[in-house]
Amino acid sequence: MFDIAFSELVVIAIVALIVIGPEKLPKVARTIGTMVGRMQRYMAQIKEEVNRESRFAELQKLQQEIQQATESAQAGVKSGVDYLAEAVEPLNQNSQQSDDAADHATKPHEPSSISVKD
Repeated sequence: MFDIAFSELVVIAIVALIVIGPEKLPKVARTIGTMVGRMQRYMAQIKEEVNRESRFAELQKLQQEIQQATESAQAGVKSGVDYLAEAVEPLNQNSQQSDDAADHATKPHEPSSISVKD
């Protein structure tokens, strides 16, 4: 991110030693280190949150694609079943008519009720 060479860090340390003084420099360095660590953790959290949101958006898009594919497949299967039902329906009607005609031709006419007197 920042391009700071070692020589520049040495110059900053010497200036800080002169301005802050040798007694307070360790405390200031610890405070600055703590603040830098917090900033790094905060930036890592922000990056993770952005990555999580992008993955969530990708998963939602994938879910929509799968749902559309499922609906398309269901529509295709339904149209195929409807087509087959329409194609088979005349065959079923012809079969029923021929079965009815065959039943009437082969069975003798039987009386509907037989009464026997003792």
